[in-house]
Amino acid sequence: MVPKIAMIGGGSWATAIVKMLADNLSEKEIFWWMRNETAIEHIKKFKHNPHYLSSVELKLNQDNISSDINSIIKSADFVILNVPAAFLKETLSAITPEDLKGKKMVSAIKGIVPEDNLIIGEFLHQNYHIPYHDILVVSGPCHAEEVALEKLSYLTIACTDIEKAAAFASILNTRYIKTNVSDDIFGTEYAAVLKNIYAVASGICHGLGYGDNFQAVLISNAIREIKRFVDVVHPIDRDIKESAYLGDLLVTAYSQFSRNRTFGNMVGKGYTVKSAQLEMNMVAEGYYAAKCMHIKNQEYNVDMPICKAVHSIIYEKRSPQIEMKLLAEKLN
Repeated sequence: MVPKIAMIGGGSWATAIVKMLADNLSEKEIFWWMRNETAIEHIKKFKHNPHYLSSVELKLNQDNISSDINSIIKSADFVILNVPAAFLKETLSAITPEDLKGKKMVSAIKGIVPEDNLIIGEFLHQNYHIPYHDILVVSGPCHAEEVALEKLSYLTIACTDIEKAAAFASILNTRYIKTNVSDDIFGTEYAAVLKNIYAVASGICHGLGYGDNFQAVLISNAIREIKRFVDVVHPIDRDIKESAYLGDLLVTAYSQFSRNRTFGNMVGKGYTVKSAQLEMNMVAEGYYAAKCMHIKNQEYNVDMPICKAVHSIIYEKRSPQIEMKLLAEKLN
């Protein structure tokens, strides 16, 4: 039996995943919720998302696109969440644990729910009683813009039930998407959150005029910070050099498509945090993650100087020039 898949979210990554699904499944198997009614009508009429990846043709059943989140979730076996983490609680406000009972929940969100300070898997488990074996995590390295161009990309699907991870991975496999599986739902989620903070740091350094040599040192230290943190939070046997960790960090820290790097670059060039956010008109998850991880690390007390520097610049309004100069003395 072919599973039915629901996408919750209307941004670029949601659009890219819907494209992947449409390349493998029939129109009747894919359901899509988004808040924007105008965008829904545009997609139904023209088969393109007017706001994100607008060049991508979306082959969907018109009746399966709706702003009624309850009906969309009810129709699906797998529910993919892809709204900014800061808005997830609001998005699911009309959904009860009973509505999600028996569903396989897939997080394609690279952030922490700010109000609860929980990664998505923990949020779903604690608030909706989803067993961890029914929670899956999609990690990169994979930019939506390159999926739209059908450039070869890789995804890692993590779940404590490897068979479920493999089943969902097979749905996303296309001629331009290759997939791996993992049982590390905590490590891949935390790594995805942290790499956004490091991408902000990378952008700040670029905006300040630091060169490639320093960027290389920064990111080599960043992967060690990720390892230190995930090994404390969820100590299992993992290879931090795998693409779900190191690869995702590299593409987010260096890519022209990275909104977190763009946000950091603007801050490094002298923009205030607010003005950078307004000009981007997109959510940089690293902004929220910097505060959430600062609070969370008070519990674990892991040595994370890069995260601390980003938090100081964004939330304590410290000078980017001074903070990065101090950070440079701590790196090796």
